[in-house]
This record gives sequence, structure tokens and C-alpha cells, in this order.
Amino acid sequence: MNYQQLIDSQRYQIEAYLKANFTIIRIAIELGVHKSTICRELKRNSKKRIYNANYASTLSKERKRESYKHSVFDQNMKQYIDKKLTQNQWSPEQIKGRCDLDGIPMVSTERIYQYIYANQTEGGYLYLHLRTARRWRRKRLNRKHQRGRIPNRTMIDHRPKIVDTKERFGDWEVDTIIGKNHKTAILTITERKSQFELMVKTDATKAESIRKQMINLLAPFKELVKTITSDNGKEFTKHQEIAQKLEVDFYFADPYSPWQIGLNEYNNKLIRQYLPKKTDFNLINNNEINMIITKLNNRPRKLLGYKTPNEVFLINFNQPVALNT
Repeated sequence: MNYQQLIDSQRYQIEAYLKANFTIIRIAIELGVHKSTICRELKRNSKKRIYNANYASTLSKERKRESYKHSVFDQNMKQYIDKKLTQNQWSPEQIKGRCDLDGIPMVSTERIYQYIYANQTEGGYLYLHLRTARRWRRKRLNRKHQRGRIPNRTMIDHRPKIVDTKERFGDWEVDTIIGKNHKTAILTITERKSQFELMVKTDATKAESIRKQMINLLAPFKELVKTITSDNGKEFTKHQEIAQKLEVDFYFADPYSPWQIGLNEYNNKLIRQYLPKKTDFNLINNNEINMIITKLNNRPRKLLGYKTPNEVFLINFNQPVALNT
């Protein structure tokens, strides 16, 4: 596609040709440009589907000024990127999105990536803070379901449909992250609407430990907990006791359907950025867990319009809550 930048005199010609009912193809021929150039000009610089040369010229000049202003990759931008990437592990998209939300000048997401990779070629380490790992899953073909032997489960297809919409607060997803040698684990709980995260270290997948820790974590929010959804891990065997204590409905996702608790799965991937697989959780203390919670809940999210889970959670609940374990 051959796009050319038009000059003002051509814009006045376009306006005249349009009044004479010329087609886009004929206007392009008269001006000696590609038809896509005319289409782009009309799309970008028309007002309420009416093309005016003066308005188009003004709009084009303003766009150029804005483009120049944001294309200057200055030291302040680099320092902001370095800080958010290394200290908070924000992705380039999150950095750009948050800057747009707060009115902070920032280059494009692609330019941020270029800056990071240029730093890598120079021997820098910014790239190490990118989330590049991908979870690998084994195929489970011709295998019997070893999970799902939990008594008195209520499956997810009985869960209220409003939970799927994420229109209300108080619907939570839970799962566990297993540490080295399956001796310890971290219980993670995610609120669906705000993506607000809670987490605490527990004794591997022992159901009694999970029961106590889940009740302790959610007790401060008891009036704000409407449903809980988990996978079919046996660590959730005591779901009825949890539901009774918190006065909440407890549901189970279908076997091998992690997308049904997708927000929690996503947050667990973020946690793995700080606690890679084979990490010995016995060596992790509460201060480190609190640090991870703080970073996750203060990380801007695309689905929240680049607001943070803390901002969405606290503003909508409008009451003091304990943010740490």
C-alpha cells in the first residue's frame, strides 16, 4: 500500500472534488496518489463524516505536533521504564497503558521493547524482568481422572451466570502453587472483578491447612464473599466446612479446565515470576510474600483500563481492608 502525506492544497482539491461527487478512485487519479491515501485522509480528518479542508489541515498539524512530542525518547521516560520494569515488573504494555491513563508522556509499547532489547545487546539486564516464561502442560490423553474424587461437590455449571460477567464484586477463584518436592505450597485467592490477590504459605496440599488458611484470608472480607470457585485438587476436600464458615457458595471447575479459573491461573503465572518452579517455599518468609502481594495488587492491568487491582478493589468497596497476609 502506497500512502503519501498530503499537502494543504491537495486537501482543498479533495474538498472540491467531493462536492462535485467525484469517486475516491477518480480523486486519487486526479491528485496522482493511491486511493488508500484518499481513504485514509477522509477517515482520519473528517468531522461527522463531512470533509472540510481547513479542519483537515488543522487536525493534521495537531497530530504531527503530538506525534513529535511523544516520539522524543527522553531520559525521564527511560528512568520511568527502568524503575517500573526492574522494581515492579510491569510489562511494556502496562507501562504505556498506565502512562496514557495518568497523562504521562511515553513512547509506544513497541519502542519500549526496542529499548529493552537494545539494552540487552549492550550487556544490560532489563530483559530479565520481562515475563517470557510459558507454562508447559503435558497432554492428558488416555488418562483416568485421578482428581475429582471430592465428595458433595457443586460443579461450575450450577454457579450463577452473573459470576461469568464479572459485573459484581465478591466472586473469588482459588488454587495452590506447589513448591519444591511438593512439601509446601502457596494458597492464592483472586477476586474476579478487581483481580485483587491474596496469598499465603501453607502445608503443601493438606486439606486441613488449606481450610484454615482460606478461612483466615477471607474472614476479613466475609460480607464481600459471594462465591468461591476452585479446581478439583484434593486440597479442597473440606470445601463444605469453608462454605459454612464463610457463609458462601463453593463451586468446582470441570476437571482439567484451568480456563474456568483463568484469572487465578494468570495471577499464578505472575507469582511464578518471583517464585520460579522448584523454589523451596520453606525458604520464603512472610515479608517476601507480602512484597509479592503488594507488587501484584499495584500492577496496572489492561482489563481494568490500566488501573491497579488495589485501586479498583478499594474504591468500589470503600472500606479499610488488610492488604497483606
